[in-house]
Amino acid sequence: MSKNPHYEALGFYHIIEKLKELALSEQAKAVLDRLEPFMKEEQCISKMKETTAARKVLDTCGTPPLVSMNGMEEALKQAEIGAMLTTGQLVTVSKFAASCGRMAKYLQRGEILDQAMGAYGRSIGDLSELQSEIDHSVQEERVYDDASPALRNLRRKQEHVEGQIKEKLNHVLKSRSKYLAEQCIVSRNGRFVLPVQRRYQSQFGGTVIEVSGKGSTVFMEPSSVSKLQSELAELSIEEDNEVRRILYTLTAMVSEQEPVIRRNMEAMEILDVLFAKGALSAAMGARPVEIGCERRLDIRQGRHPLLDPATCVPLDLKMEESLTGIIITGPNTGGKTVAIKTAGLLSLMAQCGLHIPCEEGSYIAMQDGYWCDIGDSQNISQNLSTFSGHITNVIRILESASPDSLVILDELGSGTDPAEGMGIAVAVLDELRLRKCMFLVTTHYPQVKSYARQKENVIGARMAFDRDSLQPLYRLELGKSGESCALDIAKRLGLASHLLDRAYYEVYGHRSEDFASECGSMAAPKSRLVRKSDPKKATDVRSKFKMGDSVLVLPEKEIGIVYKPADENGDVTVQVKGKKRKVKHNRLQLKVAAEALYPPDYDFSIIFDSVENRKARHQLDRGSRDEAVIEYEE
Repeated sequence: MSKNPHYEALGFYHIIEKLKELALSEQAKAVLDRLEPFMKEEQCISKMKETTAARKVLDTCGTPPLVSMNGMEEALKQAEIGAMLTTGQLVTVSKFAASCGRMAKYLQRGEILDQAMGAYGRSIGDLSELQSEIDHSVQEERVYDDASPALRNLRRKQEHVEGQIKEKLNHVLKSRSKYLAEQCIVSRNGRFVLPVQRRYQSQFGGTVIEVSGKGSTVFMEPSSVSKLQSELAELSIEEDNEVRRILYTLTAMVSEQEPVIRRNMEAMEILDVLFAKGALSAAMGARPVEIGCERRLDIRQGRHPLLDPATCVPLDLKMEESLTGIIITGPNTGGKTVAIKTAGLLSLMAQCGLHIPCEEGSYIAMQDGYWCDIGDSQNISQNLSTFSGHITNVIRILESASPDSLVILDELGSGTDPAEGMGIAVAVLDELRLRKCMFLVTTHYPQVKSYARQKENVIGARMAFDRDSLQPLYRLELGKSGESCALDIAKRLGLASHLLDRAYYEVYGHRSEDFASECGSMAAPKSRLVRKSDPKKATDVRSKFKMGDSVLVLPEKEIGIVYKPADENGDVTVQVKGKKRKVKHNRLQLKVAAEALYPPDYDFSIIFDSVENRKARHQLDRGSRDEAVIEYEE
């Protein structure tokens, strides 16, 4: 059976393999191998209830008495056409009949837990009479002596004649031992013989039955036992005929019960499938989940079923009907891919009628298709790059996805020029949003965060990250946009704050509160070179900017006002957004000179003084005797 590549990307076939390991019969394994999501809501809910019922019975009544059913189909086909069944095939039928009886009793106990499971028990036909006849007559390799009086008498006669033959041969062994190659009685071609040295063949007397490979030994039947040997051969033929008669009789009984056997096989196959689903639920610590056609998704404490539950961080993901998509941004190692694969795999499992590892209150939306582009899509055979492989998948997905589909795209737009990749990501997201299909997308492009904020039916999310330990927490946070850890790592390692601030601005287009507050210039080490002083150059730098000049601080392009001209180091004190800081003169660009902004006698304390200082100056000017303190800033 060919595999669906989108299901495979989610890890669905690993779940199928686990189910098949829990099934006993090849028929049930084949059914599970073909398991796909149900498209009718009633059918989907019904299958979920069946799994729940099987889990209840398993938890209460223990392991069900299932049987493999291997060889049953071949035995029935032979019985139908009148071909004689072998003893081994009859034993297989007997074991199946016994298992049916045990299963009926098992389900009687389970009926108090679930009536539907009890109904399966009542549908199992009684094969106890057939089982009893087979068990009385045959074992794995032989028909019992007591299968019929005639067979018992024939075998007793055979034993008596065989004893007479061996007695006569033992007498010959003793009297003619010098002619023998070995002192033993052997069987050749169904007759008891003695190994005679070839050179004594004529002296020994009797009939040669066989010659050894080297020709040095002849296996001879003494004439004294020839009549008894013939009698034994006739008895053997009669025995074989009686055995065949018994086997044909039992075969006819199997053929007569064939309709009941087939119904039981169907019931046992269904039960094998159901109990495999129930056993998987127990193994995963899973539970039934509400599922329907409402276009919403609510996964509460969902765990990826293929990850170790002891270390797996549960997923909380909620999409109301007003939303069509979630865009997850943030660091590559934060668990974004695991989050979307978990959501997709749990949805797919639930739509197949399987329990999923989650908490009560979860809801899964049914989908008419699951379309995924996850992982490395590089195709060597078709000479496609990773980017080409991804885009080829995305194109096929856009051709197929409907408003009732779930689309999962991992690292959308990656593998190419960042600017163009970002553009493609936004274009694809827009198409998915307009198509109104449900989608989960991960990306590392920061510009996509703005897209998520601007669109009403799309929400952004990020994977939580511990900024202190620089370790991912693998927890999804809805309504928050993820940021790369690179800046946090650089900060922890000691990169200057003004460089971090500049880097943040270049990436995100706005200032970061984390970095801007510490944004002084990085102190450069003093040079050991002693230069000749240049008074003219120092004067030029000091006179380049004066108090009140409106300047542009680069590279942030923030507007500031000069508070003090450049000092001997070329640092100009500039007030930006009410805060004064020193900036290298070559990072400033004159915007408007002070004389063009203020009259000649303008009081700059209005701009540079704090409110408290201005009040204190006003009190002094009025001659107030109250204590007035003026704080001066350098």
